Amino acid sequence: MARLVGRLAQEKKGSGVVVIDLRRLSTFADFFVIATADADVHAHAIAGHIEDMLDEKGVRLGHVEKSNRWTLLDYGDVVVHIFLKETRRFYALEKLWGDAPQEKLVERLPRKRMAV
Repeated sequence: MARLVGRLAQEKKGSGVVVIDLRRLSTFADFFVIATADADVHAHAIAGHIEDMLDEKGVRLGHVEKSNRWTLLDYGDVVVHIFLKETRRFYALEKLWGDAPQEKLVERLPRKRMAV
């Protein structure tokens, strides 16, 4: 599910998506998914897309917090953090959880249409 959430963030142009595996280090969540947005409106659009797509799959959102610099979606085992660039740098969750395995999701390039 964490990778799915990361891909959903990328669909709305979230950048720098990282999945952090906390299973051996934490009891409150199994994974963090971290993404960067360009502005608060962009962060809220990414969060809305994730909420809508997971809701369609029957996945319930436990808790949400939205501010103008950081949006958090808590799905229990997966906690999603969508930051503005400077806020992400300030909190540095990747460094804070540096002992946890981390996977940077490769951004998919859009397909080019072939001329006919």
